[in-house]
Amino acid sequence: MSSEKTPATPETPLVPEAAGARPRRLTYAAALTGLEGLALVAGGIWILVLGFTGDPDDRQQAVTGGITLMVLALLPLLAARGLLALRSWSRGPAVITQILALPVAYNLLQADSLAIPAGIALAALAVTGLILLVNAETTRALGIRGPGNAADQG
Repeated sequence: MSSEKTPATPETPLVPEAAGARPRRLTYAAALTGLEGLALVAGGIWILVLGFTGDPDDRQQAVTGGITLMVLALLPLLAARGLLALRSWSRGPAVITQILALPVAYNLLQADSLAIPAGIALAALAVTGLILLVNAETTRALGIRGPGNAADQG
């Protein structure tokens, strides 16, 4: 065995270059999308628990609502995983998640209760997520090309 070590040269860098690295903005977008998915799971579990242990008006409706929220959580969770893996398909579901969060935030802002701060936080998260997802650096990292930029079909 040789005790020589191969020095790091420009051809063999120790740190991955930008071509294969995930931009920080994309990581943040994935984190926000995943956080929204986890919030949906938590909300679904909360509704289920209240449906079984509390005194709901309609137990079946509470169970259906809880399960629906947990199934809906799959969209942002899968999108977050895809964003972390640099899959171009994942941006669409992530953007849809952010867009769907905006009317929910608006409804929370219309409430006359402690839901108003939650609406403000959700709106801020959704807008931030959208900005991160449509950023040029994110688009490049995911390999998404705009109209007219596709390779020649020749």
